[in-house]
Amino acid sequence: MASSYGNDLRLNEMATGDASGTWGDVTNLNLELIAEAMGFGTQQVFGSDADATTTIADGATDPARALYFKVTSAGSLSTTRVMTIAPNDIVRAMFIENATTGSQSISVKQGSGATVTIPTGDTKFVYLDGAGSGAAVVDGFASLSTVDLKVQDDLTVGDDIILNSDSSLISLGADADATLTHDGTTGLTIAATPISIDSTGELHLNSTTGDIKLQDGGTDQITFDLDGTAGEVIMKPAVNSDDLVISQYDGTEVVRIEDDASLGLVGNKLNIANSSSDVVIKPLTDAKDIIFQQYDGTAVMTVEDNVSLAINNDITVAGRASGHVTTDNDGSFDLAVGNDFKCTPSGNFTLTFTNAAAGQSGNIILVNSGGHTVAAHADVAINADTLTALTTAGTYALAYYCSAASGNNTITVAATGALT
Repeated sequence: MASSYGNDLRLNEMATGDASGTWGDVTNLNLELIAEAMGFGTQQVFGSDADATTTIADGATDPARALYFKVTSAGSLSTTRVMTIAPNDIVRAMFIENATTGSQSISVKQGSGATVTIPTGDTKFVYLDGAGSGAAVVDGFASLSTVDLKVQDDLTVGDDIILNSDSSLISLGADADATLTHDGTTGLTIAATPISIDSTGELHLNSTTGDIKLQDGGTDQITFDLDGTAGEVIMKPAVNSDDLVISQYDGTEVVRIEDDASLGLVGNKLNIANSSSDVVIKPLTDAKDIIFQQYDGTAVMTVEDNVSLAINNDITVAGRASGHVTTDNDGSFDLAVGNDFKCTPSGNFTLTFTNAAAGQSGNIILVNSGGHTVAAHADVAINADTLTALTTAGTYALAYYCSAASGNNTITVAATGALT
C-alpha cells in the first residue's frame, strides 16, 4: 500500500508494511518537516508580474510550510497580484509577510472563498479553512482583543482600535508625556507639550452645540458661539474686563476691541467707540491728525488736531450743503466761529472781521432797523456809496470774501439795497 499525504502539513503517512528498511528515514524527515512548519521560510512566489500559486510539497521541504512565510518577487509588481496557497484542503494558521517589490499589495486566497489583502511591507496573521474549492483565507487579527498592548515603535492599524473600558488611556513616548484619556463618560482629553495639528488640506473643528472655547489652565479665555443667534458668529473674551487684541508676528498691536465696546486700530492710535449710541472716531494719542488717503498714499482729507478739516480737491455735494448762522450784534465778526452771520445792531458800529483765513467767504444779514451809522475797518474794502446806504434803516444782505488773512483792503464786501 502506498504512502499518503492527506494531512495539513503534507507529511508522509506510511501505510502498514510500507517503507520497509527506510521507516526511520521517513520518520526523521517527517519530524524535520514538523519543525519546518513551526519556523521561518521565504520564497520567490512571483516569478513574474502575474498571479501565482504556491503548492506545499508532499513529504519534502517547502518554505510555504513555515509558520512565518515571507513572500518575494523576481521583479516589481505593477498592481495587486493574487497568491493562491495549495492544496485547498489543508487547514492551518500562518504569518505571511509581503516582501515583494513595486509597492503593491498581494491578495492571499485558497479557494473561491474570502481572501486577505496584505499591503507591501506588512505582515498579517491568517488562517486557511481548507474547505476545498470554496476554501477561504481569514484575517486572524481582524478583531483582536487584548488587555495590554505595548508597542515599542510605530503602530500601524488598517482599521479600528477599540478600548472598551471607561477611563481608558493611550500614552505615547518613553515617559508617557503625551496621552489620550477617556473621562469615564463621553469626553476625551488630549495632553502633550506642545500639541501640533498639521493639515495639508482643510482643518475642521465641529461642535454640534456650536460652541468652541479656548482655555488657559482650564479657564475659558475666548469663546466662539456659532449657532447662538441666527445669522451671527459670535467671538468674545470669556473673562470679564479683558480686551480682545490682534497683533502682528512681532507683537505690534494692530486691532484692540476694548471692554467698553470701543475699537482701537493700529497700536490703539485710532478709536471707533460707541458712546451714547453714537459712533465716535478719534485718535487715542494727543495732537494727532486723522488722515484719509488714496491707495497710493495721497492724502484726500485731513481732520487736524485744531478741529479744522482740510479737503485736497473739489467737493461735490449731491444734496444741499448747509452751515450755521451765528448771531453777532456788535458788528465785529469772528470768522473762526463760522461763515454766516446775522447782525441786529443797537447803535452805530464799525464793520470788522477778525481771525480771517485766506479764501474764506460768507454772508451777513444786517437788520439795521434803527438806521445806525455804519463805518468800515481798514481791512474792509467796500464801496463808499454802499457803506453810506447801509445807514438807512432797513434789512440788507452782505457778502464778503477774504483775499488774505490780514491787511488793509483784504476783505471785500458787497451789499444789496434795502430788502422789503
